[in-house]
Amino acid sequence: ASHAQRQDRSGGRPCVSFSRPQRRGSVRFRPWPQPGTSRDAFTETEWRGRLPDATEGAREALAAEPRTCYIGFDPTAPSLHVGSLATIMGLVHLQRAGHTPIALVGGGTGLIGDPSGKTAERQLLTKELAARNAEAMRDQLAHFLDFDGVSNPARMANNLDWLGELRMVDFLRDVGKHFSVNAMLGKESVKRRLEDPEGGISFTEFSYMLLQAYDFVELYRREGCTFQFGGSDQWGNITAGTDLIRRMEGGKAWGGVFPLLTTSSGVKFGKTEAGTIWLDPDLTSPFRFYQFWLNAEDQDVVRFLKLFTLREREEIEGFAEAVEKEPHRRAAQRALAEEVTRRVHGETALAKAQQATDVLFGGSLEGLTAAEIEEIFADVPAGDVAADSLAGEGILMVELLGDSGIMSSRGEARRSMEQGGVYLNSERISDTVFRVTLDHAIEGRFL
Repeated sequence: ASHAQRQDRSGGRPCVSFSRPQRRGSVRFRPWPQPGTSRDAFTETEWRGRLPDATEGAREALAAEPRTCYIGFDPTAPSLHVGSLATIMGLVHLQRAGHTPIALVGGGTGLIGDPSGKTAERQLLTKELAARNAEAMRDQLAHFLDFDGVSNPARMANNLDWLGELRMVDFLRDVGKHFSVNAMLGKESVKRRLEDPEGGISFTEFSYMLLQAYDFVELYRREGCTFQFGGSDQWGNITAGTDLIRRMEGGKAWGGVFPLLTTSSGVKFGKTEAGTIWLDPDLTSPFRFYQFWLNAEDQDVVRFLKLFTLREREEIEGFAEAVEKEPHRRAAQRALAEEVTRRVHGETALAKAQQATDVLFGGSLEGLTAAEIEEIFADVPAGDVAADSLAGEGILMVELLGDSGIMSSRGEARRSMEQGGVYLNSERISDTVFRVTLDHAIEGRFL
C-alpha cells in the first residue's frame, strides 16, 4: 500500500509498514522437495531434535499441502539474541519444506509486553524505541529467509499496521466477547503471576493474549495464514489464536511450540557469564559471537549443528564421529561457529573473527586495530608499563618481561628468549639484547 493509503486507513496517523527487505551478504538455500514427497517440516525438525508440541491434526495438515505459517518477535530489546535462533530456524525449515513463512515483528504488542515466562511487569517501551527495535529485528531476520527467487517467498509484517488502528469499543465487542476470563486465569503465564501476592499482573499485560490471538486472525484474513509457531511459553497465546479464528472466521488453524533450549549443564541457552549473546554486532561483537559457538561443549556441539545449521545428516554424523575420536581438533565447533557467524554477520566479519581467534595462538596481527586487540586479549593476563619508558632507544625485552610481571624475573625472560619461547606482536624474538620501542606499540597502546 502507498503511504497515502496507509495514512487514510489510520485516520491520518503514519504507521509502520515493512516492505520486502534487501538481502545483504546472505546465502541462498538449497530448496527441499515439496511437503508430502520425501521430506516435510515435522520430519526434519524431529530429526534435528526440535519436534514441536502441536495442536491436534497439525502434523497431518502441514504435510497435506503448502501452508502459510508465522512466528512473532516482539521488539522489547534492540536486537534478537541467539536464543531466538531456535524459532527463526523453525521458519527456515518451514520455507525449505515448501511452506510460506511470515516473520511478524510486534510493533504493536511490543508496546504492551508479553507476560509469558516473566515473573514481574515489563517496563513499557516508548513508541519511538519500539519502532527502532522493530526495524533492527526486521534487518536481522532478513539474513535467514528467502524473500525472492523462490516459489514460496518469505513475508515480513508488523502488527502495528492493524493494532494501531483498533478502536477499543469495537475491539471489546468483536474480539473480547470470545474470551472467557475464567479460561484466561487458567493459562500458565497468568496463573504464575497471580500466585505472587506482591507482583500480580496488570490489565495491560493480561490483555496481551487477546492482541496476539487477534494477530493470528488478521494474518488469517490478510495472508491466508493457518499456522503459528513459537517458544513453549507461547502455548496459551497460540491456542487462543486458533480458537479465535474458529469463532470469528469459522476457519481451521493450527499451532506448535518448540521446547525450551538448555545446554548439557542445564544452563538456559544463550546466557553466559558475560551476559546475553546478541545478533547485533554493536551489542555482541562478531569475535565474541564466533567464540560463543567455538566454545560449545563436546556434549552439545552435535545437537547445535542440527539446530542452528543447514548441514545434512551425513555431514553431522561425520562431525559426531570427529568429536568422539579427535575432540582436541574441535572440527565440529569450528563448523558450527563458521556457519552461524557467516549467516548472522557475513563473510567479512567471519574472516575477522577467525583472524582474531588465530591471534590468540600466535597468528598475525596485521590489519587489526587496537580496539580489536583489546577485545581479543581481554581475558589474557597482561601488565602495564609507562609509555615514556619505551621512548628513544626503548627498553631491553628482558627488562620489559621481568619488570612488567609478565615473567617472574629477568633471568626467566632471558632463558625463554634463548629457547625460542618469546614473541613480540607474533614475531619470535630470540636476541636477548633486543630493545622494545614505542614503534612496536600498536596504535601506541599495545605490545
